[in-house]
Amino acid sequence: MNKRVPQEIEHTSVLGVIPTVTLNDVKASGDAQCLVLGAGIVGVSTALALQAHGLQVLLLDRQSPGKETSFGNAGLIQREAVVPYAFPRNWAKVMEVAFGNGNDVHYHLGAMPAFAGPLLRYRWYSEPARHAAISRSYASLIEQSITEHVRWIEASGASELVKKEGWVQAFRSSKAFEAAALDSKARAAEYGLNVDVLGRDGMNARLGALRTDLLQGAVHWLDAWTVSDPGVLVERYAKLFLANGGHLAFGDANSLRRTSQGWAVKTDHGIAEAPSAVVALGPWATGVLSPLGYKLPIFVKRGYHRHYDGGTSLKIPTLDAEHGVMMAPMSRGLRLLTGAEFAAAGAPPTPVQLVAAERAANELIDVGNPVDPQPWLGSRPCTVDMKPIIGAAPKHDGLWFNLGHGHQGFTLGPASGRLLAEQILGLPPYIDPAPFSPARFA
Repeated sequence: MNKRVPQEIEHTSVLGVIPTVTLNDVKASGDAQCLVLGAGIVGVSTALALQAHGLQVLLLDRQSPGKETSFGNAGLIQREAVVPYAFPRNWAKVMEVAFGNGNDVHYHLGAMPAFAGPLLRYRWYSEPARHAAISRSYASLIEQSITEHVRWIEASGASELVKKEGWVQAFRSSKAFEAAALDSKARAAEYGLNVDVLGRDGMNARLGALRTDLLQGAVHWLDAWTVSDPGVLVERYAKLFLANGGHLAFGDANSLRRTSQGWAVKTDHGIAEAPSAVVALGPWATGVLSPLGYKLPIFVKRGYHRHYDGGTSLKIPTLDAEHGVMMAPMSRGLRLLTGAEFAAAGAPPTPVQLVAAERAANELIDVGNPVDPQPWLGSRPCTVDMKPIIGAAPKHDGLWFNLGHGHQGFTLGPASGRLLAEQILGLPPYIDPAPFSPARFA
């Protein structure tokens, strides 16, 4: 794959030009056996897993790998995230969100009727007994997150991007801290996790970069790994895929159609076809799948981030839990990330949460000036039962899903990529795939 393509179809990244493939390139090395639509962390990881078993894979996206949802996160590989985010059962919290009194959630009022159905189902699945069962299944996949990332981190030579120091939840009120301390200890005991609950002395030792006099305590999750540039990590994985003989094409995933030979999609160089196709398009999956008759219960949350040139003394990603702002040290500066925003698809940005997040973060550390000219806005594809959708499409042979990872796509990309690849190839799955099957929504 050293062949250069015409300048008009080169797609650049911070690592330089990533070459695309022509259909002649695919023909020369044998027709693609699988199309993977979506070059975020989930799609790239799926392509790598299939390739590792000898399949010829064509990876397709509208731009270079790692430029969408996989770019805009806190860079955490959250081994400890065994319990997915549930709909609040506390009505005081629901009212706080409804009246806009917190910074965790922001919503566009005109968009909410479209979210009513999915959110009601989300609340139903969040009933304590159901949520506990979901968490046990969810944990089976999360538990593999570090192990599966390690494989590709080492193979792609990306170890310098990774730290193994965990992340911190910091609390300004005693009530919130005491509740979090009890919950974290119980979760650690149940799932075999490592956690430190930090009082004043512990916070001063580990979070001395922050004004700890404003904090009542903190929870330090020790098992998580952090990445200084998640978009670059995805690019490294993609370059490994190309170096091992994989192919990358740019085109329109919405053109996916069934053919007598399998599945076909339009690329910049014409039609690419393969017996199998994987939809790993995150929040854009519904646009491809709806015409095929799939109405998956997915809803999209938006989120913002921005980099700042201050806060260089902060070494561990820290969540100001009661103000809904994550402070994550990144290669480009201190990244401030917001909670969830509910808005119609394509609605203009309304980064009010980021304004509040910057104000709150500045109380704890001097964040400095913005590095980015504008805040980044991205989308997270969430399922009503909080579990990703990984497996065979119920209505079409040769069509596969790997999507709906919510807030944990970056964490779960390699783990879910392996699980899907084993199903496509008919191999014994390394964990039970049933909880994640698309058939559960049939």
